[in-house]
Amino acid sequence: MTGATIPADQVRFFSGSSNPALAENIANELGVPLDGTHISRFSNDNLYIQLGATVRYRRVYIVQSLSQPVNDHLMELLMMLDIARGAAAAEVHAIIPYYSFARSDKKDAPRISITARLVADLLETAGATHVMSMVFHSPQVHGFFSLPTDPLSSWLVLKEYLETHDLTDTIIVTPDMGQAKSASRFAGVLGLPMAAGNKERVSDTAVVIQGLVGHQVRGHKRAVIYDDEISTGGSIHELSRVLVEEGVEEMLVICTHGVFTRGGLERLAEIPQITEIVTTDTVHIPPEKRHPKLKILSVAPVFADAIRHNLRRESLKELFVFGE
Repeated sequence: MTGATIPADQVRFFSGSSNPALAENIANELGVPLDGTHISRFSNDNLYIQLGATVRYRRVYIVQSLSQPVNDHLMELLMMLDIARGAAAAEVHAIIPYYSFARSDKKDAPRISITARLVADLLETAGATHVMSMVFHSPQVHGFFSLPTDPLSSWLVLKEYLETHDLTDTIIVTPDMGQAKSASRFAGVLGLPMAAGNKERVSDTAVVIQGLVGHQVRGHKRAVIYDDEISTGGSIHELSRVLVEEGVEEMLVICTHGVFTRGGLERLAEIPQITEIVTTDTVHIPPEKRHPKLKILSVAPVFADAIRHNLRRESLKELFVFGE
């Protein structure tokens, strides 16, 4: 995931307030400066944003994860897209490492919004000409965008890290059937068997896993628990209980988006069989909120590589979610 730098005079790189460290790392990978963004509030609480460099006829990249506070970060992003479009940017690229609204991808109750589609429409209305994100919660979210969209995968980063571990007698397990296809591809890359939990969600924080589907878990001493996103940790906590009952002695948890709300990280770290919790930096986790068991991998090289491929009009196949 390396390559030559790109001409700095062709692009402008900006960051919202959600994940400036990741934005700076992507810019460094590309060899371009991260330009300043002034964000403040008026006395009536309205946001005031000003981009700190001219964008006229440049390719503009705006990095913003839709992490907590989600609605504030979304509004920042929409305003920055609108500013770039209004200032005559040639292209406006919304780099959204974590698209949290992807979880609202279907109408499974009366009188609710399919918010993943609504926000996709808002991004285009605000001025985005292209969207780049990482690991949508479900594949159909890609179809909600009517502008060019690149759904990238973290599999290269996770694979590289796991290959530094002893994977003897290890099985990949995902908490629910919705992630089974992705987990199966990932297991295939590592040459490991895979199983999935038969999960029923009781509430936003509580789930029940009634058995496992796929390769038999009993007989494996190690398990890599694989998920796209961990928030409260309820699914992983329940799955770990099932795996312990199946005789698993050691577990490593991996996910792309480490949201970790409501004590989710601490909840998982307390489980003695979980030796490590691995996530990426799509969601910024302040140093004071990190646990000794937590390992954060950077996806900046993946985004930088995808941007280079786009500039060179090259295929992004190996970087896509379905390229696993």
